[in-house]
Amino acid sequence: MALVLIIDDDPSISYTLSRAAQRQGHTVTFARTLHEGKQKSAEQEFAVVFLDVRLPDGNGLTLLPRLKAQTPSPEVIIITGAGEPEDAAKAIADGAWEYIQKSDSIHQITVTLERALRYREKRLSSPQETALPLQRENIVGDSPALRRALATVEQYAASDVNVLITGETGVGKEMFARAIHENSNRRHHPFIVVDCAALPDTLAEGILYGYTKGAFTGAARESTGLVMQADGGTLFLDEVGELSLEVQKKFLRILQEHTVRPIGSTKELHSNFRMIAATNRNLETMAEEGTFRSDLLFRIKALHLPLPSLMERKEDIRLLVNKFIDTLCRQYRIPPKKVDPELLEVLESYNWPGNVRELRHAIDHAVSAARNEPLLFSQHIPQTIRISVAKQRVSQTPVRLAPLPERKEDLPPLSEYRAEGYRRLEEQYLKDLMLLTEGNIKDACAISELSRSRLYALLKEHGVLQSKTPEST
Repeated sequence: MALVLIIDDDPSISYTLSRAAQRQGHTVTFARTLHEGKQKSAEQEFAVVFLDVRLPDGNGLTLLPRLKAQTPSPEVIIITGAGEPEDAAKAIADGAWEYIQKSDSIHQITVTLERALRYREKRLSSPQETALPLQRENIVGDSPALRRALATVEQYAASDVNVLITGETGVGKEMFARAIHENSNRRHHPFIVVDCAALPDTLAEGILYGYTKGAFTGAARESTGLVMQADGGTLFLDEVGELSLEVQKKFLRILQEHTVRPIGSTKELHSNFRMIAATNRNLETMAEEGTFRSDLLFRIKALHLPLPSLMERKEDIRLLVNKFIDTLCRQYRIPPKKVDPELLEVLESYNWPGNVRELRHAIDHAVSAARNEPLLFSQHIPQTIRISVAKQRVSQTPVRLAPLPERKEDLPPLSEYRAEGYRRLEEQYLKDLMLLTEGNIKDACAISELSRSRLYALLKEHGVLQSKTPEST
């Protein structure tokens, strides 16, 4: 019989789920919070996990990548309430086996559980081929979110179907496309990139199809188009959402026929390519708005690889930083550098809207700024990042200004309480300000929007400034 984990804070729902499992002879373990669910799922190998979306300490869906990254992974059944279709859709996209509603009958729950267990049994009993190690050059990290993406890469590499890779700017969509190619049977053939954002309507046919000598003015020699260059390999459409409707129509025909006719030629040429496309845009929304062809979307999205943002894989930041430093030091032919712990804290606190690409640029900036120094500090990274983290930290209001008094007589008047609270907040702000700016008065004035004289007065009043502060860096 199987081990079943129920992560839900509602006793009545937990009881219903446990009855469905125990009727079939399964052993049930309970977790009431997200934190407790993380702990218990790591302690034992569960066959099935019932996971509630709304938990007291967070969204249950954040645990899904961690569960699916386990070896062997459990089948995850999501518990949703009425009116939560988006949660159910996201869960299925992230690898959940199925979802049930809290209003479902015990019979419906039992059937879902039986199917999940049968599927898992077949999955684990299927003979596993001895595969070559996954080629993942330049894809650095070991977070659950990244491991899940790499597992999908490995799965898609064994296929020859078109893939759509989606994700925010800077997550590394081209690197993952190359990883699919390098782990496929096409790895010994070309990987051809089409920059869709720079593909004008007037030149698209010549670039994609190629042309013969003399086909038009300026065609001094024959040119092989990108589609034929990709014969036997992979054709990668970077930023496919930027294609005009006219060029989209051309690609639809290319995908349907896998043939092209070079400009000036009467002969159709066949190209055996696999297409991988990437975008940071929502193509479904664009299709509804009429700016992207729905028939083309269906063809390029036979398989879908959504990539996590850097915020979803913060555990990888330190590994990425070390990789970038090592690469850049070798590139610039300078001695290796180490990282101050406080700098890592700043990097892990930033929200990284530009994702991995922005992190690399920040480390490049730091290595260049500290070219002759052996240790990287936060002052070496771009000031915009330091200011953003500083504002984020100093804006976080504490839950309580003071412990709750044991007796009502010990509670001070509101005016005293307010004055003390203001003093503490001001002192904490100044401490954070000077810590994050490393005592740089110019930076501190810019962030706090205080004059130099006012800032010095406040630092003295709160005893924050202990030694002479540098004027600038």
